[in-house]
Formats: sequence, structure tokens, C-alpha cells
Amino acid sequence: MSSYRQILYHIVFRTKNSEKSLPLDKSEELYKYIWGIIKNKNGFLYRINGMEEHIHSLSDLHPSIALAIYIRDIKTASSVWLKQIGNFPDFKGWAEGYAGLTYSWKDKDIIINYIKNQKEHHKNLSFEDELRALLKEHGIEWDEKYIF
Repeated sequence: MSSYRQILYHIVFRTKNSEKSLPLDKSEELYKYIWGIIKNKNGFLYRINGMEEHIHSLSDLHPSIALAIYIRDIKTASSVWLKQIGNFPDFKGWAEGYAGLTYSWKDKDIIINYIKNQKEHHKNLSFEDELRALLKEHGIEWDEKYIF
């Protein structure tokens, strides 16, 4: 018998100290670079977007890769690239940690639209409040010192 799986992760991580160091007019380059990393890990990127201080992505995670390693590799490679390319002069690095939230296949389009509409969400909602809401929705307890 073959193995079947569908592992959709909504991943959120932020810049060091939540600094607004990812200019929106340059972010498409970053998203394409991260897409390449995910593809090289045998993952599939459904959507990526973000704001000046954080990124959201929805991707299928290959079962041979642990979530922590997947995110570590994305953050490490993209950090090196961001510092080398010169288009992100204020970028100092990624903050420690991440949110990795699982969703069912039937919720895929809802999460894709949520990620797609980041600019709209953040007209009235800070990243910190958005993260709290996502964690609460998933029943995850958090420590406030890691929110900021």
C-alpha cells in the first residue's frame, strides 16, 4: 500500500525586533527566493505574502522534513540572501521562533485569501494582535515576551 498525506502549514515569522526592514516594493524578490527554497525541499508553496516586518506562507511540507528544520533552512538561506543582495539594507535578520499552524485541505482557499490580503488586514491590525488572534484560534498558549 502507498502512503498518502497532505500537510498544509500556515507559517508566520518576523524580522528581528519586528523592524520594518522588508520594503513592500522589493518583497516580490524575497518571495520568489523563498519559493525556490521550498521547491528545493520538495514542498509546494500555495501563497506567500507579508508586510515590512513579517511573512506569511502556506505550503505543503514534504513528510521527510521536520517543520523546525524546514523553517530554519528557509530563514537561514533567505537571511544570507537578503544581506547579500543589497535591496534590503535595513534587514538585520529574522527573529527567533515562528508560528506553524496546520489547516485542512478544505480551508486552503480561505488561508490563501487571508495571506493574499495582508495589506488590507494590517490597515487596522498590528502584527502582534494578528499573531495573538492566530494563536488563540489554534488554542496555543503564548508568552507575551515572545510576541514583541
